[in-house]
Amino acid sequence: MTSPFPVSKTGLSAAMAGLIAMALFAGPAQSEDKLLAKVNGSDIRQSDVALAEEELGPSLAQMDPAAKDENVLAFLIDMKIVAKAAEDKKVADSDDFKKRLAFTRNRLLMDSLLASEGKAATTDEAMKKVYEEASKQIAGEQEVHARHILVETEDEAKAIKAELDKGADFTELAKTKSKDSGAADGGDLGFFTKEQMVPEFSAVAFALEPGKISDPVKSQFGWHIIKVEEKRNRTAPDFEQVKSQIETYVTRKAQADYVGKLRQAAKIERMDKPEETAKSDAKPMDGTKSADTKKK
Repeated sequence: MTSPFPVSKTGLSAAMAGLIAMALFAGPAQSEDKLLAKVNGSDIRQSDVALAEEELGPSLAQMDPAAKDENVLAFLIDMKIVAKAAEDKKVADSDDFKKRLAFTRNRLLMDSLLASEGKAATTDEAMKKVYEEASKQIAGEQEVHARHILVETEDEAKAIKAELDKGADFTELAKTKSKDSGAADGGDLGFFTKEQMVPEFSAVAFALEPGKISDPVKSQFGWHIIKVEEKRNRTAPDFEQVKSQIETYVTRKAQADYVGKLRQAAKIERMDKPEETAKSDAKPMDGTKSADTKKK
């Protein structure tokens, strides 16, 4: 389950997002909020630097702390100088600026509320419930530990199978013949469930007995020779091992449910399509990518 809106800020410059964030959320200066600079009488404090670092995060990741603080402070000084010049030139009176300001304000309000809803939902009780339900589904599911050799053509696969039938070492052949990224590890795929592999591969791997080697198997990636090393029933990981993933799931589900309820209560009129389809076709924006990828 994913959130209908990404909590991170995107779409506008960090300078504008930071400026609006300070205007909306900056409270009275605290005694420990160190004054770092003044620009034409306007204060820049430690809290301003912290906010700017949050907004500019990716571009600052490679800097050492001292250089980062100096660069962020310089950015804030420049921002105040340029913002004042923009005010003098009446930039804020333009329609484009007003639209961007309204968009940024709404985005920050949305982000703040969704973050609050998500945080409130991530109680220990809620996370334990998700863990227990997922554990029940996992219990007893079979996993296979296998190796494979992947080649381009059926003829190559048949030739490798013939070598294996004569006693060649599977691991060594995988290292020298396989085009898969795991060739250096002897084609080792580790343990996997049926759903984690493409259907053609899973069907053969789960039918083989441990120690057995398959005939050539064709998939969208090429031709495989599969050796099953071991089979076992899957067990759920400890709660602490997956706590962060569960917290993310609970947070995003709570946010999606909250937006869904607001949509139900809202009057939404779509002018870009016939009235009879507008409501049924409307869907929240999903800002995240699917994680449903398959191993090969």
